[in-house]
Amino acid sequence: MPDNSRIVAVEWARLEGRRPRHAGSNARLGAHGITVRVPILRLTTADGSSGFGVYHGSTERLDELLGQPFEDLFSSIGAVPERWQPFEYAIWDLAGVRAGKPVYTLAAEFVGRVVEEPFRAPCYDTSLYFDDLHLESEQAAAELLAAEAHAGYERGHRAFKIKVGRGARHLPLEEGTRRDIAIVRAVRAAVGPAAPIMLDANNGYNLNLTKRVLAATADCGILWMEEAFHEDEVLYRDLRAWLKNEHLPIMIADGEGQADPRLIAWAREGLIDVIQYDIFGYGFTRWLTLGRELDGANVRSAPHHYGGHYGNFAAGHLAAAIQGFTYVEWDEATTDGLDTSAYTLQDGWLTLPAAPGFGLKLDEAVFERAVVREGIRRTV
Repeated sequence: MPDNSRIVAVEWARLEGRRPRHAGSNARLGAHGITVRVPILRLTTADGSSGFGVYHGSTERLDELLGQPFEDLFSSIGAVPERWQPFEYAIWDLAGVRAGKPVYTLAAEFVGRVVEEPFRAPCYDTSLYFDDLHLESEQAAAELLAAEAHAGYERGHRAFKIKVGRGARHLPLEEGTRRDIAIVRAVRAAVGPAAPIMLDANNGYNLNLTKRVLAATADCGILWMEEAFHEDEVLYRDLRAWLKNEHLPIMIADGEGQADPRLIAWAREGLIDVIQYDIFGYGFTRWLTLGRELDGANVRSAPHHYGGHYGNFAAGHLAAAIQGFTYVEWDEATTDGLDTSAYTLQDGWLTLPAAPGFGLKLDEAVFERAVVREGIRRTV
């Protein structure tokens, strides 16, 4: 019955989690800290179905959801209309609950793909930040990051991304660049020859620094160079030609932040190999369409989402719909009230639960306290 599908309760609250260790700086920003904050929106329909997901938008818009038929929030073709996309993670979860299917199945159906069970997605450890700035010794810095990479290996990771660009802001240019190189080499030694390693400069390099670091680590098997500098067609053409001349099969990845609007066109031309639009800023539904487009152009997808914990799981479901999906960016954390135990990480693969929706659970007591303390509850 349509009336039973109407949204009769909207709840929102922030849950707080912690990473296993303090996350340091990157080339642009200061320390990222140990705390993660996960703003959760839960929607309940008149028939008692409920779904929840992260919501970063204005809480003033939450009243718009009350009384809306679910059929208006999630279209018959299996996607969230543009008006409701800011709330889409709760909507996708609710769609899965109502259909009795995981979100990854719904996402795959949207693009006409078939999902193999159990469904798994490759992931990488994204935790190797500038945790070494307090150390004066380059060797000590390299040993610290190598130990952190080894800890990630022990947690089940088999691919690793290293933040570089220490000379852009936090250290003198020459000192920072040498330290970047030493750390890359130390991490490679720590994780062995088979583990893919990616570098992310957060636009902290220029073209010549990029070439210098990639040349100095040429024997380290770098998979991709991410955000070497702000997107620039001329510089990327130069870098592409240099990589070819040096026989370095390193991919160029970009798109995480305020990306140039021409980025996708450059990717179609072969200048960019991996697109990394943020999974929350760009959105799950829009990524479904973009992923299909990128697949057609033989461009890889690797959505960014660092800093919110929930993205670890949402990105895994998106992987089912994109043939060229490369990695889930994994920001290890534990959030009080968010039960993620149905997901398992082993040998570099994230195995997703075959449960309805995103397969996550809320601790009702913890969520209720958060709603009462600082959250919002609206009912019809």
